[in-house]
Amino acid sequence: MYKAPVDEIAFTLKHVAGLAEAIDRGAFGELGEDLVDAILGEAGRFASEEVAPLGDAGDRRGARLVGGTVETPEGWRDLYHNWIAGGWNGLTAPEAYGGQNLPHMLHVAAMEMWNSGSMAFALAPTLTMGAIEALEKHGTEVLKSVFLPKMVSGEWMGTMNLTEPHAGSDLGVLKTRAERCDDGTYRIFGQKIFITWGEHDFTDNIVHLVLARLPDAPPGTKGISLFLVPKFLVNGDGSLGARNDLFCHSLEHKLGIHGSPTCTMIYGDGRFGAEKGAVGYLVGEENRGLACMFTMMNNARLAVGMQGVAIAEAATQKAIAYAKERRQGRAPGWSGEGMSPIIEHPDVARMLLTMKALTQGSRAIAYACAHAVDMAHFAEGEEARHWQERSSLLTPIAKSFATDAGVDVASLGVQVHGGMGFIEETGAARYLRDARIAPIYEGTNGIQAIDLVTRKLPLSDGAHVRGFIAELREVTAAVAASNRKGFGETAARLDAAIADLEGATAWLLSAIRDGKLAEALAGATAYQRLFGLVLTAIYLAKGGLAEAGDGKQEQRIALCRFAAENLVSETSALEDRVTNGAESLAAARSILD
Repeated sequence: MYKAPVDEIAFTLKHVAGLAEAIDRGAFGELGEDLVDAILGEAGRFASEEVAPLGDAGDRRGARLVGGTVETPEGWRDLYHNWIAGGWNGLTAPEAYGGQNLPHMLHVAAMEMWNSGSMAFALAPTLTMGAIEALEKHGTEVLKSVFLPKMVSGEWMGTMNLTEPHAGSDLGVLKTRAERCDDGTYRIFGQKIFITWGEHDFTDNIVHLVLARLPDAPPGTKGISLFLVPKFLVNGDGSLGARNDLFCHSLEHKLGIHGSPTCTMIYGDGRFGAEKGAVGYLVGEENRGLACMFTMMNNARLAVGMQGVAIAEAATQKAIAYAKERRQGRAPGWSGEGMSPIIEHPDVARMLLTMKALTQGSRAIAYACAHAVDMAHFAEGEEARHWQERSSLLTPIAKSFATDAGVDVASLGVQVHGGMGFIEETGAARYLRDARIAPIYEGTNGIQAIDLVTRKLPLSDGAHVRGFIAELREVTAAVAASNRKGFGETAARLDAAIADLEGATAWLLSAIRDGKLAEALAGATAYQRLFGLVLTAIYLAKGGLAEAGDGKQEQRIALCRFAAENLVSETSALEDRVTNGAESLAAARSILD
């Protein structure tokens, strides 16, 4: 059974990602490490004792559509209400609407633990938190006063409605339409697919944020508006009124996250209400909806990265526990009676250490991204711009590398289990099934690579990424200066990996400047992985250098060395793919015709 790694999470937040230094600077008011520890401890307890025990059962039963109503797995509704009773829904929300206004770093750390317990369950509040952020930033005062208190408390939940059958990644071709009404509201008509928690029995009302197009809107993404469309209209006194003209038509039958209802939503077909059309309220300005939605999307991308970390952690725990119990053969050097536990076999140990390194590295990348988000809010002027650019740079890496790691680690977990991993009863397969969606939704990892190379590398004409790489070299220098034998060849391997990153970065920046977009994009995914591997090793090194006084420094140094000497050598091949792979890709394209 999953047990939240509260101590390791706290260590990574404080000593690797920068939380302790930010607290010392007074970035978060009166927040101190004692309160941080208390929050993490309770989040971990809730994840381990209340969420995780319902994860397998929720996967087996799944969500069901019965008579137009979605029934969630047994016990989940009570679990959700226990969750909101703990105040978790408002962890980072504004105090003006009942939130606690705590750092984003604490939010993502708690999210990791809840997703490890059950990713399908944790998806429910994740989207609400993103909707809160979008509405708080772009909604009118009236909309905020009516909807935010209920959403912050968790009494109402939120969703994000983007995708349509013909409009997935290319939202510029969406067809859902909005019509203006004389009373200042709008009527929404159309179909949305893949809507996570679009209908359920957790809350009395569901607040949908829906992208739609006005009749006179310009074509493409410049003609998209964002609307708040509640399941139930709200009366002047705050009570629920008439049912709005929207409903869940069907649920998708999915590879994983079975307990999470993934809905096809129909807006404005006349099933409810006196006239056709779901009543919607404009969020932000007309034809500027995509910019508003990206407030929610950026939040969601980091949240999805945390799902990758969460699955990796849970899969690693399960695999280690199994490897300690399962006995097969006799490992080299085994002196005990009978067969040895499979964890004694070198190849199994290699797999388990790879799982741990990818999990720890992904965690640190995601937490560092959250730290940059927090510091951008705390700082002012040039420093704020620096941290904003840092969060922009790290977001696509945190989303993509962590979710790819989640799949890789879960797959290794099945391999460690052997044939038993392919059997559902062991639970190892669920992690792989659940993990597989994360590289796809909230912008596929290929789209994250495009964003990284075309939008994030050129920030400040490439000065920010070059400055970041210089910071990475400082960590390598500190490893070399430490003279700790446990690091082995870590410093030299990291120097080489950073040189690969530097060379690939320079090549891509030059290609973008010279208008060689196709050549740059051919290597974008390889570059994204290259960056993630370097950051994994660097953050593991930062952890090994930290004097935390918890007796685990030598273990962290050993894991860092393993990653540096076993995983990071891939960076040279990735750099070659970035700088030399475009021509062969173009030459082979005809094979696909």
